[in-house]
Amino acid sequence: MSQETTLLHCYNHGCGKKFDPNDNKDGDCIHHPGYPVFHDAYKGWSCCSKKCTDFTEFLNIKGCTKSCHTNVKPKEPEKPNVDKSKANEVVTVKVQPLNNVPVLERPPFDIPQITVTPNVSPMLVEQIKGLTSLQLENVSETKIEIGQSCKNNACKDVYKGPESDKELCNYHPGAPIFHEGMKYWSCCQKKTTDFSTFLEQPGCSQGKHTWVSKNISTKKECRLDWHQTGTFVVVSIFAKKYHPDKSVIKLNPIRLSVDLSFVEDNSRYTCDLELRGVVDVNQSSVNMLPTKIEIKLKKAEPGSWAKLYLSRESKAETRENNTQNEENISAQVEAVDLSDL
Repeated sequence: MSQETTLLHCYNHGCGKKFDPNDNKDGDCIHHPGYPVFHDAYKGWSCCSKKCTDFTEFLNIKGCTKSCHTNVKPKEPEKPNVDKSKANEVVTVKVQPLNNVPVLERPPFDIPQITVTPNVSPMLVEQIKGLTSLQLENVSETKIEIGQSCKNNACKDVYKGPESDKELCNYHPGAPIFHEGMKYWSCCQKKTTDFSTFLEQPGCSQGKHTWVSKNISTKKECRLDWHQTGTFVVVSIFAKKYHPDKSVIKLNPIRLSVDLSFVEDNSRYTCDLELRGVVDVNQSSVNMLPTKIEIKLKKAEPGSWAKLYLSRESKAETRENNTQNEENISAQVEAVDLSDL
């Protein structure tokens, strides 16, 4: 009566198979004779140069050596002896710049930006063909009626005919601000506590009348993604049917500003980022494609960026928040019929 053979577990790194001790030939086991190494998010084996960042992928790295299976656990690498007598010793480390190259000085956020000339895909041009002319046709159909009031803030003039277009309009170009009981315009800041006095304040600027309400663009949401290589950071903003001639990408060494115009639904996408690292503006580029905008930023110094931009309450963001609040207040003020006051 034959006895069933008991299979043994192979303890060679990277193998893990069960084997028959009576049928164990040289070359049956493919394994790693070294030990696992984890360093700077990389995972690999000391015996070969294969490395990865994913732990599952690390476990599946194929062995680099062939031999027989063994059910004897390999010895763990010896840990270095620690001299506890020097535990409280203060060690001064002087860090030298990599390759003796000084780290670039970070320029101010608010230095002037340049407008990057994009490479526009012919397919995008074909995609938005006809959208601009359609928008212009809609504007031209708007008629101005006699007696229609000027839409500029604080102007009480009404449209009497074509001669009204030649008159000067006295108005406030800013927005109304109500704060801590005070009422004033952001453009001249003549403050008062009385609402009627506020409404009667004469305009501080002169210009042309606006008989038709401005078609304010709505805010568009687009997905932003990025990746990097050793020398470039590539920012992708996924969008369709944006108008390349009405869209602007601006850049300085640490700031990226994007303003995309979607004429079909009169909306805009904007973002203003303080970049994590410094970029070479002259060697950066923009590609406008049918499904996305690809912004290729040339790193001004070697190294990996931990993230794309710094989290900060930038001046631009503060201005945007203030503008949104002012627009809400302005909408409330416009509900008041100024012509009767």
